[in-house]
Amino acid sequence: MEIRVALPRQILELRDADGRLLRSYAVSTSRLGAGERRGSHCTPRGRHVVRAKIGAGQPMNTVFVGRRPTGEIYSPALAQAEPGRDWILTRILWLSGCEPGRNRLGEVDTMRRYIYIHGTPDETELGRPGSIGCIRMGNRDIVELFDLVPAGTPVEIIG
Repeated sequence: MEIRVALPRQILELRDADGRLLRSYAVSTSRLGAGERRGSHCTPRGRHVVRAKIGAGQPMNTVFVGRRPTGEIYSPALAQAEPGRDWILTRILWLSGCEPGRNRLGEVDTMRRYIYIHGTPDETELGRPGSIGCIRMGNRDIVELFDLVPAGTPVEIIG
């Protein structure tokens, strides 16, 4: 299996080993566009892998900070109490770059930039850029994807 993220179309596709489309999901990537440099808040391009899967068995809308559940469950009331918080919800697929000098090591290291595929509040508009680098998905979609892919799954981000 392989995950492909098309930045211009704001779509994540899950494909089988023969390239056949298995699933397609609307996503939201960086509102600042594509880029690999640390501190850019852009979504990195190129070949990656799912380095770690985080959140198995957690309830829908579990809030994560530093890849750890906070004990909170996202709600509109929580969002109103903390406006501007970057919500990482439900599940995390932590990405690691595979191309030294492009998205791995030094100032362009995807994993050290903490770039994930993760859940987002249901009211987040998907299908258009809006994140600060990560790839946001609907919560039901991230649960489905999380359950379908093992750690080590290739991820191609096309910009």
